[in-house]
Amino acid sequence: QVHLVESGGGLVQAGGSLRLSCTASGRTFSSIAMGWFRQAPGKERELVAAISRGGVSTYAADSVKGRFTISRDNAKNTVYLQMNSLKPEDTAVYYCAASTAWGTLTAGSDNNYWGQGTQVTVSS
Repeated sequence: QVHLVESGGGLVQAGGSLRLSCTASGRTFSSIAMGWFRQAPGKERELVAAISRGGVSTYAADSVKGRFTISRDNAKNTVYLQMNSLKPEDTAVYYCAASTAWGTLTAGSDNNYWGQGTQVTVSS
């Protein structure tokens, strides 16, 4: 079992920055791949970024490439999502997810471990 707690959401103006954090407990952090998903009102949940167990491999959705960066600190059991140049269309609830399998994680499987979500609102 993995317990995930997100923090760092909030309200920001377009062009601004936020950093989301997600701290994991319950399993050796370096054994799990981590990711960030988001869900906007009326839309399906989508994968934003993911990072492998050791942090060597990363993925970012085309919509956030060059603006968002995912990273992890295995010593602190924490994964981060640095979000720069935010746009109103980035407004959503952001969820941290974890899985021992990369494919399962990036597919957004219900078998992933999920955080409770944190709201990000970008005003124009």
